[in-house]
Amino acid sequence: MKLLAVTLALFAAPALAADLPDLGGRTVTIATEDAYPPLQFKETGTGKSIGWEYDAVAEMAERLNFVPEYESISWDAMMPAVSEGQMDMGMTGITIRDDRREAVDFSDPYMRSEMVMLVRGDEAGFSDAASFAADEDLLMAAQPGTTPFYVGVYEVLDGDEANPRIKLFETFGATVQALRAGDVDMVLTDGTAGQGYVDASDGALKIIGEPLGSEDFGFIFPKGSDLVGPVNAAIAGMRADGTLEALNTKWFLDFKVGG
Repeated sequence: MKLLAVTLALFAAPALAADLPDLGGRTVTIATEDAYPPLQFKETGTGKSIGWEYDAVAEMAERLNFVPEYESISWDAMMPAVSEGQMDMGMTGITIRDDRREAVDFSDPYMRSEMVMLVRGDEAGFSDAASFAADEDLLMAAQPGTTPFYVGVYEVLDGDEANPRIKLFETFGATVQALRAGDVDMVLTDGTAGQGYVDASDGALKIIGEPLGSEDFGFIFPKGSDLVGPVNAAIAGMRADGTLEALNTKWFLDFKVGG
């Protein structure tokens, strides 16, 4: 699996558990969208929040001695809530970008993914970004201000952020629902979320074309947060001792969303 291979090769940096700071059992409030399988989502049947990021944070909490407290929040509200200090941390497969660094601090990358085109399983009218762009009747769904939105605007379409071919939705889950309902024809997403939805769709969804670039994911914090250093140390230690590899195997190879 290409994504897994790339992810495991990232940023090798040793850190020993004995070197990690002790956060003294403090509560860390974490904003999450719960709409990015397998990184974070609601388990079918139980409604329990699970995923790669939840497991990773649980491991970090044990190593650093803190108590995570989660709040489900929309993407539009997440960045302001963290930036303004209403939440200590945010996670939802957030792409590390320089413009976002003006509002929040990022952890070191914990994963790399590629941008892909998610379509209905029976889609035969286009096969890549160029053929999608050429048909003016085709629509894409996106969340405003996200990496998929900007990739759709500038790498797939004409660079006009007000292009009527882009239909905006509050959550990523809503974009996929619109795709399945036939209200739009394509959703751009990172490969992790896209593959999770494909695996859970029983053939109703598929990924087409070549990846449109790669992105690094990180956790976000208010500017100047004292959590950034400890979390970076924990990420490095988890990479060095194989924990991140084990999480990748669990969530990208073994686990089937909705299964």
